[in-house]
Amino acid sequence: MAQTVSVIVGAEDHARLAALLSDRNRPLKHVQRANIIVLSAERLPVQEVARRAGVSRPAVWRWQVRYAEQGVDGLLRDKTRKPGRAPLPTTTVARVLALTCSEPPGAVTHWTGRAMARTVGISLRAVQRIWEANRLQPHRLRTFKRSSDPAFAAKVEDIVGLYMDPPCHAVVLSIDEKSQIQALDRTQPGLPLKPGKCGTMTHDYKRNGTTTLFAVLNTLDGTVVGRCMRKHTHKEFIKFFAAVERAVPAGRLIHAIVDNYATHTHPKVLAWLADHPRWVFHFTPKSASWINAVEGFFSIITRRSIRRGVFKSVADLQDANARYIRAHNKAAKPFVWTKPADGIFAKLDRLPAPSE
Repeated sequence: MAQTVSVIVGAEDHARLAALLSDRNRPLKHVQRANIIVLSAERLPVQEVARRAGVSRPAVWRWQVRYAEQGVDGLLRDKTRKPGRAPLPTTTVARVLALTCSEPPGAVTHWTGRAMARTVGISLRAVQRIWEANRLQPHRLRTFKRSSDPAFAAKVEDIVGLYMDPPCHAVVLSIDEKSQIQALDRTQPGLPLKPGKCGTMTHDYKRNGTTTLFAVLNTLDGTVVGRCMRKHTHKEFIKFFAAVERAVPAGRLIHAIVDNYATHTHPKVLAWLADHPRWVFHFTPKSASWINAVEGFFSIITRRSIRRGVFKSVADLQDANARYIRAHNKAAKPFVWTKPADGIFAKLDRLPAPSE
């Protein structure tokens, strides 16, 4: 397209434009506009002016017209824009908040942004801004379960006390088993991660058996001792205890934190404990496995090693678990529990009372 504006720059304007181009404190947009006019005054084609100034051709035409109408001062001012939309009335915002925290109409279980926008008569983005400003996320749901153990407070104080103030000349161990870990083999190889594409894995799989990972976390240094076994009965539990017994230096008491699984209270397990008096069991409250420190390790090994793993056999799965535990122990750090028992009780007081 031919140049439609003939730019004629007088001596006074040329001096002002030259000053703009040489002023390093000027905004870049002012320098670009002055450069457009100087180049246009040389009767260069619009395409060449746009190339040298680093702008588009419509920008060249726009500032040529602006200079022709308002001179150099027009290059230094931006046109006033139409005012934006008025903010939503406080009554509308209050209605959105009230509806979000109430039951939605019909058979649905929660509000969606589009449903709220239709009900209130505003845009979806307006609803989203209100929710973001007030930290409302109706699409999310957190589950909880409050323990009904009558000795809940005493057990929590006992275990938290071990974490935060471990006894001298003793070892604090968190023990549990992760049962029924499946050795899954995918029906096809997955594709690796690429720029713009995530890694892939087939939805279907082949089961090659299961194993149970017995693990003990030493809270004092963060190291883990683990053994994979086919079953998780009291026999395997006692066998694992014997391995841990050999790993702990003689002369130290062992405070073991375990949950209420029936295997842990089997008569033969209790008989084994009677023959090994340096062991002291501390049972977690019912429905409170979150207080058992080794559960955090199980979560990590599941996400980092097991869930995306491809295992041709149970032996492959067991080898993978052993390799991960060895790598974990090389960089292990002491387990740190930060919330005292009083803080736990205060948080639980905000939850509904357990049903009988």
